[in-house]
Amino acid sequence: MAKTLEGIPPEKIPTHIAIIMDGNGRWAKKRGLPRLAGHRAGTENLRQIIEACAEFGVKYLTIYAFSTENWGRPADEVEGLMNIFDDVFNRELDELHRQGVQLRHVGRLEGVRSSFIKKIKYGEELTKDNRRLVLNVAFNYGGRDELIHVIKKIVEEGLSPDEIDMEAVEKNLFTAGSPDPDLVIRTSGEQRISNFLLWQSAYSEWFFPEVFWPDFNREELLNAILEYSQRDRRFGLVQS
Repeated sequence: MAKTLEGIPPEKIPTHIAIIMDGNGRWAKKRGLPRLAGHRAGTENLRQIIEACAEFGVKYLTIYAFSTENWGRPADEVEGLMNIFDDVFNRELDELHRQGVQLRHVGRLEGVRSSFIKKIKYGEELTKDNRRLVLNVAFNYGGRDELIHVIKKIVEEGLSPDEIDMEAVEKNLFTAGSPDPDLVIRTSGEQRISNFLLWQSAYSEWFFPEVFWPDFNREELLNAILEYSQRDRRFGLVQS
């Protein structure tokens, strides 16, 4: 019998899922393909996960597309990734908009090619009124870099130590306006945070499927949500 979310209370469905899309290179190597073939397969896979999130009632999806550390990869791989992102953006934006997806960039734009910056801003403006699903794309993003950004903003605002609280931090995060992720998924079986949403994931549930990202399909996402629905989230408190 196929698994479904039937009978799962709405409050047991994660409002916000974040995904570290890991394993593209190993997926390609296993098939005797170049690493960029794995990255391309990974971006192609994203379409069905976005559709599934909307179908399952998830309201926010954050994907770790490119980290601040990824610039240190071989130049040809970085250039290839930029070309893939550019191609996917051109091809998918209209469909995302049609499906009611709101696009938000998470991270810095410094160092990103100007033509791509224009496309990011255009995509955000085009989809800003969509409400079916918010897609946060963490591109040129790092959790530690984000916290440095927050500290600088607080200094610029001239807040005294006594005025610095949770609200002061959270309004300056790159993800301001999105709730903290309920569930963080890292594919490929690796169990590391990798500088992703360090502040936001403090009380997230984590799920580490063995499957590489290009093979993480609707059924795998459903399994993760069903697993999440069985967990008892306490947020540092005791069970009532």
